[in-house]
Amino acid sequence: MKKRKIILFAILILILYLAGNTISICMYGMKDERCEADVAIVLGAAAYDETVSPVYRERLNHGIYLYQQGYVKKIIVTGGLAEGNKYSDAYAAKQYVIDMGVPEEDIQMEETSTITQENLENAKRIMDENAYEKAIIVSDPLHMKRAMLLAKDTGMEAYSSPTPTTMYRSFRTKLPFLAREVFFYIGYRWYRLLKYF
Repeated sequence: MKKRKIILFAILILILYLAGNTISICMYGMKDERCEADVAIVLGAAAYDETVSPVYRERLNHGIYLYQQGYVKKIIVTGGLAEGNKYSDAYAAKQYVIDMGVPEEDIQMEETSTITQENLENAKRIMDENAYEKAIIVSDPLHMKRAMLLAKDTGMEAYSSPTPTTMYRSFRTKLPFLAREVFFYIGYRWYRLLKYF
């Protein structure tokens, strides 16, 4: 009986832990810290050769908005070469941003990454090379909490600005994305904790 109570208690703690992280991720995605910064870093999503996916397009649109409104002077687009594509995701993103009226000299590409952590680590190198001090991170709301933790770990001075036009709108599209973010966010937090032991 005692063993059963311990198991039930452990399950309850796990449920509360998962629920707490889930709520935290959702709440964080509502926070917009946009401010004057040197650069907007638009986190990558899929592209198909020279065409950005709907998810990436909305992230780019928000980065363009921040540029046009004078919050940032430059935009870094991110994303490497996906299997089967001739061009990197960042290349497709750059063409889209140019087509939307941003001068080419104000766009930089980070095109060797395959995951969010690499997006940010490589973008930080671009910032260092160009003496950029402050960045606004742009992605979907549910992606922001993990992205900002990763940005902090690069040593970047970064501020969150989630796209208001996310393609993850319905319960059917939000739930898998949220579950993925909860899994990777918790995993990364445990990785950070354990690497110091």
